[in-house]
Amino acid sequence: MTATATQTPPPAAPRVAEGNRGRIRFTLPVILLMISAALIVIAAVRAITGADDITSSGQIAGALSGAVPIGLAGLAGLWSERAGVVNIGLEGMMILGTFFGAWAGWQTSPWLGVLVGVLGGAAGGLVHAIVTVTFGVDHIIAGVAMNILAAGVTAYLAKRWFNVGEAAQKGGSPKQSPPMGDIQDFTVPGLSDWLNSLEEHHWFLVSDLAGIVGGLVTDVSALTLLALALFVVTFFVLWRTPFGLRLRSCGENPVAAESLGVNVYTYKYLAVIISGGLAGLGGVFLAIGTHFYLAGQTGGRGYIGLAAMIFGNWRPGGLAVGAGLFGYADSLQLRNGSPSVHALLLLLALLLLAMAAWKFYRGSRVAAAVALGFAVLLSLWYAITDTVPQQVVQATPYVATLLVMGLSAQRLRMPRANGIPYRKGEGA
Repeated sequence: MTATATQTPPPAAPRVAEGNRGRIRFTLPVILLMISAALIVIAAVRAITGADDITSSGQIAGALSGAVPIGLAGLAGLWSERAGVVNIGLEGMMILGTFFGAWAGWQTSPWLGVLVGVLGGAAGGLVHAIVTVTFGVDHIIAGVAMNILAAGVTAYLAKRWFNVGEAAQKGGSPKQSPPMGDIQDFTVPGLSDWLNSLEEHHWFLVSDLAGIVGGLVTDVSALTLLALALFVVTFFVLWRTPFGLRLRSCGENPVAAESLGVNVYTYKYLAVIISGGLAGLGGVFLAIGTHFYLAGQTGGRGYIGLAAMIFGNWRPGGLAVGAGLFGYADSLQLRNGSPSVHALLLLLALLLLAMAAWKFYRGSRVAAAVALGFAVLLSLWYAITDTVPQQVVQATPYVATLLVMGLSAQRLRMPRANGIPYRKGEGA
């Protein structure tokens, strides 16, 4: 009797999830290719429109200065939300940083002002942590209350501290502090002048690259260098150390983290206090940039920082890109106004056209049609006008915020336990 041999069928090929088809993996070659394509498009827009300022060293330097406080606010939100605490109070913590930094800075030195401003923001973070972590107040309500409280406290203290005695004699008022000193700037010797000479020739792509790099190596504030270092440190600490793993576990699954011996309350407190300190540093950057504290100085940058953080998918790299985009839009409307913003219409039309092609390739016909429609409308707006209304110019950073958030909304994944109240022992 012969046994019938059975053959084991080969393993089935893994199925590709429908949502992952056509998704780009952001490897280094892909990132470099995207940067190169973006530079070519921007250079082409500059050559077509004649708006040389969109890639000038002054524009890039202004974008960098505008991006730093937004980036620090976003970095502050990242620390807090990775631990599971939503921090809408970033705006208030920035206000505390501007006020206390300027208060200490005009009396002593700018660097001591930086330290005091960071401590002021950290104090706001501590209050937010007590309210949300210990007492379990809704994170959004607590954040809004922090913003209102910070604005009210600083307005009261400004009248008491800046409008009397020596402070008033040196230019203080209920709305601003006396002026304080500046922090050292750095320029790469020789390189800056050479790049400036290349920029003045207005050669395609070459002059654009010279302007972009020149803006990054000329008169760069020490606080800007510190902010860039903090992005690197944040990535290393949160994604390369046991401390960061435990902190992020509190934002993903605090019950499981507690079962492994993690003191969830401690990590949430540390994250929110660090968050407040970073937001305070962003506020000090604004005060030092203008040499004094001004009422309303933050101008909603705490909220824009949150938008940059969400755009970056709660990662430092994406956050830096988002902050750079918002800083660029802000610098564009401050420096050259209507002509540069008019040129930006053509750039946005080209970007939306590329987005429409990508959405069509992935099968999202409706999204592709919407993107194509907006691209056509922006192209027509550019073609039939020479300028844009001043109201549109002033709203450019906020419109950019909404546009970027709308384009990136489909790829977002926040920490799973973000904003969910947690009580010790609830998993027992």
